[in-house]
Amino acid sequence: MYYVAAALLGLSGLFYSASHHELGQLGADVCRYGNAFCDNPVVVFAGAALAAAWGMFVSIK
Repeated sequence: MYYVAAALLGLSGLFYSASHHELGQLGADVCRYGNAFCDNPVVVFAGAALAAAWGMFVSIK
């Protein structure tokens, strides 16, 4: 679950950068295919936080 949280965190950063036009042509392509996530990258970040919390909840030590 931590891998999923890390991937979502990376995607959140990608969508945030793309929405602020910091990636050039790649950012335009990202926002064309993921327009809803470029408008609200916090949604992906919240998913990453929930995945990390779930991973901590179900981990066995």
